[in-house]
Amino acid sequence: MTPPLPFAGLRVLELAAVLAGPQVGQFFAELGAAVLKVEPPTGDVTRTWRTAGDDPESSVSAYFAASNWGKTSVVLDLTEPGARGELLRLAAGADVLIASYKPGDAEKLGVSYAALAEANPRLIYAHLTGYGPASRRVGYDAVLQAETGFMHLNAAGPADPPQKMPVALIDLLAAHQLKEGILTALYQREKTARGAYLTVSLHDSALASLANQGSTWLTTGRDPLPLGSGHPGIVPYGTVYRAADGQRLVLAVGTDAQFRQLCLVLMRPHWAAEPRFATNPARVRHRHALEELLLVRIAELNGTALLHELARLGVPAGAVRTVGEALSQEAAQSMLLPPALPAFPYPGLRTVAFRSSTWPAAGALTAPPTLPGAADGADG
Repeated sequence: MTPPLPFAGLRVLELAAVLAGPQVGQFFAELGAAVLKVEPPTGDVTRTWRTAGDDPESSVSAYFAASNWGKTSVVLDLTEPGARGELLRLAAGADVLIASYKPGDAEKLGVSYAALAEANPRLIYAHLTGYGPASRRVGYDAVLQAETGFMHLNAAGPADPPQKMPVALIDLLAAHQLKEGILTALYQREKTARGAYLTVSLHDSALASLANQGSTWLTTGRDPLPLGSGHPGIVPYGTVYRAADGQRLVLAVGTDAQFRQLCLVLMRPHWAAEPRFATNPARVRHRHALEELLLVRIAELNGTALLHELARLGVPAGAVRTVGEALSQEAAQSMLLPPALPAFPYPGLRTVAFRSSTWPAAGALTAPPTLPGAADGADG
């Protein structure tokens, strides 16, 4: 007999839109929870965030599909008393509620934690905001990337313009914080039988993710400089090289032994013996000289053969792939959700990347829901 998924029987109510909150909702759906998405009459705004390749006749855009597999959806206009009453009924039977209201809005609508926990003291209310419970600023990923140092660091060099990451990175980081908070609260509820009110902000999630870059400023007083895809403390690491066959590749050489192996593969063993390159601190100090040598040498070699040989010898290196190339790799297939025919003829991308020996891998999920009560094709 196949064991159930770990969150089978868990009821999740999602009052969140865009990316961070819905990502958490899909995470629970993939692991067996029943997730009900509550949308306003206009729908989750990402239903209208269509690219040129999206189906203009569908209320399920590619962006919406990124975070809404495995859910059912209901439309409730929470400015109407009857809709609020229905939400209160739903919340009374829920285990987890995910909300992304600006501070104060849930209270105005009568759906705050205080209002809902009175009828359901076991409810875990996870509230996502842009800047914390004291600020009504709307949190958008690009602005948060700018304000928390990520755009500054994501430039080719100090004189080049800052760039935002090509995915909503801060939303995704906040989604992980929100999941961790909910899982912690579920564990605590097993011991206390009581729910909790959790708050997670995009701002704090971004700062928590500065990691070594934040620690550099805190411990040295020096602001980290943008290095393109290079690494401030490891060389060679992250720089993109182009081989003679056009193959783009990166190296991630973290040890001196790996660097010696790299030099052997490049048929330049004497580089590893040079004092300016023999150790990682020396390579960091002489970053530009080494990078120039590597750019020239790799441009003389076949990139496919070079990557094969580096892999054989355990030197970390990889091809620079497009999104389509990455998702077409054999190793990526276990991360794809099968199309939900006939409702949605496209595969999806899982949010759950871990596996366990005690429960089965999640199989097919229902399609991202169309907007209830609206003809498919009408804008959100």
